[in-house]
Amino acid sequence: MLESYHNIRIVVVGTSCSGKTTLAKILSGRLEIPHIEMDALYWDSNWTERPKSEFIELVENAVMQKSWVMDGNYRIVRDIVWGRANILIWLNYPFLTILYQALMRTISRAITKEELFSGNRESFIMSFFSKESILLWVLKSFPRRKREYPKLFKTGKYPHLRIIELRNRCQADELIDDNKQ
Repeated sequence: MLESYHNIRIVVVGTSCSGKTTLAKILSGRLEIPHIEMDALYWDSNWTERPKSEFIELVENAVMQKSWVMDGNYRIVRDIVWGRANILIWLNYPFLTILYQALMRTISRAITKEELFSGNRESFIMSFFSKESILLWVLKSFPRRKREYPKLFKTGKYPHLRIIELRNRCQADELIDDNKQ
């Protein structure tokens, strides 16, 4: 159970479209602690990247809170976030699961024009016919994340982190159910 930690700080990582934000929001609600979405700190309006120094400062300020659940994979702030976190949850789902989730999420967001952060919305053109397509990003980043995270965990650089690897949505559901109030 996660709530047994004093001053709990959880970072949820995994490839794009794995469900990091969804899981982080649920855990945040269950544990009654703030949720921090790294994408919301990184992206400004019109899908403009914030200046690196501003992004780093936003993340540094966010992780100084006593407790939080954060989701995201930004390498530039990994040491800041992982250094302060005490639990890391890795959503290590199979490729077909990720691809299905990416496709369904992208279609849904394009249809509903759901606002994500800073007024940004996904569109069919951006999602399916652009070099910035989230679907292309999933195809490119999935193999890298699969290789990268086990290597990072073995370095010993973050010995204080309790690492929880979830290999499917059933395991994520069990984690959520174990942390009901």
